[in-house]
Amino acid sequence: MGNPQVLPIFVFLVLALITVSQSVPFIVLHGIGDQCKNRGIRHFTELLSNWSGSQGYCIETGEGSWDSWTMPLLEQTAIACEKVKKISELSQGYNIIGLSQGNMIGRGLIEFCDGGPPVKNFISLGGPHAGTASIPFCGSEWICIFIDSLIKLEIYSNFVQVFTFLNLSAEIPDIVDYISGCRFLPKLNNEVINMQNNTYKQRFTSLQNLVLIMFEQDTVLIPKETAWFGYYPDGAFDPVLPAQETKLYTEDWIGLKTLDEAGKVKFVSVSGNHLEISRDEMRNYIVPYLKDQTSSAVAQTRTVESSSDSLISSTLSFPLEVVELNEDFPVLRIVG
Repeated sequence: MGNPQVLPIFVFLVLALITVSQSVPFIVLHGIGDQCKNRGIRHFTELLSNWSGSQGYCIETGEGSWDSWTMPLLEQTAIACEKVKKISELSQGYNIIGLSQGNMIGRGLIEFCDGGPPVKNFISLGGPHAGTASIPFCGSEWICIFIDSLIKLEIYSNFVQVFTFLNLSAEIPDIVDYISGCRFLPKLNNEVINMQNNTYKQRFTSLQNLVLIMFEQDTVLIPKETAWFGYYPDGAFDPVLPAQETKLYTEDWIGLKTLDEAGKVKFVSVSGNHLEISRDEMRNYIVPYLKDQTSSAVAQTRTVESSSDSLISSTLSFPLEVVELNEDFPVLRIVG
């Protein structure tokens, strides 16, 4: 007969291995006009939880979809910061999945959230990291006319900057107006000369992995390369500079260059419009980072994938639905 002590030791080793490879919790930060209770966001979070074995939380930063349009992003970030600090399951570290504008709050958590739990991996889907040069055409209804009128005003005025999506605009070629007037993005990108905060850079470079997913047919982000930190040169709208040729990268304002040179930035490209991603792409490019592992074991950088099995999509007509407070309208839809 075998040694009766072997079985307990074997069981202990198996349990130890399970503990080592255990997934860490994650949070989801939705985009503008969406809500955690909407069907698409709920399904998205549940799928990722099921596939990764990790607990997922959707963090709400307002009292409805209208707040995502009108509440300043610094205020939304402060709310998210307090919420993650109160979730005990996140205390040892967590991952962030950002959807569109939710990426800005996610980065705000990493850079601005004093005393918050550590962020391990940041997975960004269609984030306007370098800003957006245009508000997408949303129709001829009164809300679209209203938005267009705001843009034609001084976009960086105190009145116009109340609107969340214009906190991200880098539309005006006058970089001086942008730096002095835009309330959120210059701070987030640490680009105000003589006011740069090294703490933001230190916190950002502490990430284990930064996954930047760009959508090839994106008509919401202008230019689409902003999802990879690419943007136009100062004072011009052509050409689109890759991230590596921007001042944010070359001068390493937030540590993007440091992370990239360490092999921790994954530039992923998928086919489809804004937030259209297949189940296979979710498994390949998101799920591996929801587990406590190093970058060497996960997806390759600069990968192009295409699939007809689309899971998540947004529509260009959603601003009208938001204003009409149609709570059942999902900005993210299950389509496949």
